[in-house]
Amino acid sequence: MGADASRELIARRVARELRGGEVVNLGIGTPTLVANYITPEMDITLHSENGFVGLGPAPPSGQEIPDLVNAGGQPVTVVPGACFFDTAMSFAIIRGGHVDVTVLGALEVDEEGSLANWWIPGKGGPGMGGGMDLVVGAKRVIVAMEHTRRDGAPKIVRRCTMPVTAKGEVNLIVTDMAVIEVTKEGLVLREVAPGVSTSDVLAKTEARLIVPDDVREMSI
Repeated sequence: MGADASRELIARRVARELRGGEVVNLGIGTPTLVANYITPEMDITLHSENGFVGLGPAPPSGQEIPDLVNAGGQPVTVVPGACFFDTAMSFAIIRGGHVDVTVLGALEVDEEGSLANWWIPGKGGPGMGGGMDLVVGAKRVIVAMEHTRRDGAPKIVRRCTMPVTAKGEVNLIVTDMAVIEVTKEGLVLREVAPGVSTSDVLAKTEARLIVPDDVREMSI
């Protein structure tokens, strides 16, 4: 599976986790693709920490508006009823507990649901952004990421080795190989992607996984 197909699969699966009436924040990278799989009938309000609610899917090529971008600087659309505000209000919404779900990318997630999703400034990669506020302010944290690094090294590890954004705040991990729930007992493998076996997931995961008898094929 190519990188684009992997990211689309992850986004489609994450969209199925969202429930009507929820306010949802999408982080930069793969999480932004989730907006493409949210229909008006789902009644989801998307929040962007750079200052608006009512984010819509990506615009068709050639119809981008330069000043209308998400927190990652990518062109977006807005849906009827969208509302714009300043960054202070945006983070007041987050810190006030008004975001139901945040979907974030990650560099590492560990067995305790700790998240590492930024690198030290000047060393390349994404910066801190609103990650710390989102993981403690949102009611539910979903990580959407590819299962391994480009060199094949696991991203789901026993303990994070990179700078930690938050400890024990992740609820669900969705990758191109699996859906994994973070529980008090540990990481539980719930689903595997089409064409992927439980053994494949275990071979690509450093963290210890609890494998129940009813692991399903990923619903997309």
